[in-house]
Amino acid sequence: MKNSNKIIIALILIVTLAACGKNQNKEQEPQGKVNNEHNAAGSNVKITFVELGSVTCIPCKQMQPVMKSIEEKYGGSVKVVFHDVWKDKAAQKRYNIELIPTQVFLDENGNEFFRHQGFFAENEIIKLFESRGVKPIKN
Repeated sequence: MKNSNKIIIALILIVTLAACGKNQNKEQEPQGKVNNEHNAAGSNVKITFVELGSVTCIPCKQMQPVMKSIEEKYGGSVKVVFHDVWKDKAAQKRYNIELIPTQVFLDENGNEFFRHQGFFAENEIIKLFESRGVKPIKN
């Protein structure tokens, strides 16, 4: 009986980690134009960083300070948007979310140019922005 309980607990743990993204660093092909409210015409926003996750998922929680730091470093040239996919099912569908956290990066025209699944380290995000010619306003 004890072994069956251990197996059940192990299965529950595996399913929970898989649902949270289990910190998988997985890049996906961009989805193209995303119908979104994030890039207003005439704004100085060069990149919109859309974080799709949950407030309860561990890798998603680890992304919170990264998003805050990016927002502070890039000012108005990068807009950071967070969607809790458990509360905002429309965002989950709009961005075709397979696992969380997922980061979607949009250019100034609202076209998706990069997508990443799992925790995304700040230094890697900065490299992505630099490859697009977007530099921080403060270090």
